[in-house]
Amino acid sequence: MFSFLKANRGYKNVPATEFNQLIASNPDAVIIDVRTPAEVQERSIPKAVNINSQAPDFAQKMAQLDKAGTYLVYCRSGARSGNACSMMAASGFTSVYNLSGGLMSYRF
Repeated sequence: MFSFLKANRGYKNVPATEFNQLIASNPDAVIIDVRTPAEVQERSIPKAVNINSQAPDFAQKMAQLDKAGTYLVYCRSGARSGNACSMMAASGFTSVYNLSGGLMSYRF
């Protein structure tokens, strides 16, 4: 019904199967885990970079990334990563994907 809102969001929510395909087909893509370091220690997607969305320097760390790169972003449930993707899109990032459902939907 509101698909035009999704198209204008500036990033794309993708299911776990598509997220895995993006990892496999984009070797230069940066996988970003926006959870806390304690959560990352429990389990994480291989080769993911941890940029804690709750840390005070989160915005500064995100601003240091190349806006032309491809970013695959995730958290536990998809909410924090969705917020991070929204911030990235608003900042001019052009290729950003959010793992819909977060790690709770991801099969290792």
